[in-house]
Amino acid sequence: MELDKDHCIKMNDGNKIPALGFGTYSPDEVQKSKCEEATKVAIEVGFRHIDGAFVYGIEEAVGRAIQEKIADGTIKRDDIFYTGKLWSTFHRPELVRSCLEQSLKKLKFEYLDLFIIHNPMSLKPGTDTFPKDANGKLIFDVVDLRQTWEAMEACKDAGLVKSIGVSNFNIRQLEMILNKPGLKYKPVLNQVECHPYLKQSKLLAFCKSKDILLEAYCALGSQRDKMWVDQSTPVLLEDPVLGAIAKKYNRSPALVALRYQLQRGIVVLFKTYTRKRLEENFQVFDFQLSEEDMKTIDGMNKNRSFVNLEPFLGHPQFPIIDE
Repeated sequence: MELDKDHCIKMNDGNKIPALGFGTYSPDEVQKSKCEEATKVAIEVGFRHIDGAFVYGIEEAVGRAIQEKIADGTIKRDDIFYTGKLWSTFHRPELVRSCLEQSLKKLKFEYLDLFIIHNPMSLKPGTDTFPKDANGKLIFDVVDLRQTWEAMEACKDAGLVKSIGVSNFNIRQLEMILNKPGLKYKPVLNQVECHPYLKQSKLLAFCKSKDILLEAYCALGSQRDKMWVDQSTPVLLEDPVLGAIAKKYNRSPALVALRYQLQRGIVVLFKTYTRKRLEENFQVFDFQLSEEDMKTIDGMNKNRSFVNLEPFLGHPQFPIIDE
């Protein structure tokens, strides 16, 4: 993976993506209220890649932060690489553009740099982001994702997005898109859960073979959000193996976990609200892990996911991890 002087990587459509991104998912109202300020601080520290989503419910706050930093001369809109995501209740092709337009309106943007299908599991269309039946079970929808992809391609052709991709897709689902008759644009990347406990080596090799980037979320092991995270999972950053390597380089375990992904050719996202950690994690470009230490971290793999997707059990597009 070739990084240019701005720490960006060229995608298969010729557009560039910064290799390190700031995530904006906020699990509760307290964190949502901090998101605007944290986004401003991230931009001040030097982050230009901001990862958002329709379903996060924070695009207005993130948009305000970006607009403020444009207004005070810190950045221009072109300096920012913003990722938005198509939520599962908008998978029907006729609904794709409306999800995108709602995000654009909230952000006060004319275009998104990257728009990705948030996950392959379609849900019943409507105003509820998580539609449920009388028993509290999610109401699934069955959509041909190849048609969803055609609607994504149309959004790119309309100039509303510069690049399009997917998230949480397994190899089978990627092949379904890649083998689609009349494919106009292939996905530029696949954003998935990826960290030393779930290193996604098969998926990474497949994506590299197809010139699709892999992008890691939960790269530091997640925020332990009770809604989505299995609370019995071990805390990644407390792992003694990671701790020993961090000590050797005089870096934090978080920096080692981020650097590990970059050296594997993976675009990496992380999230924090403190200026100190934002500044610290931006130092990921200042050191290199040895081949031996990379192999040691490889050995931490447990094929263990932090994200609990039990509510989606039984969906025709489940599971999202197939290795």
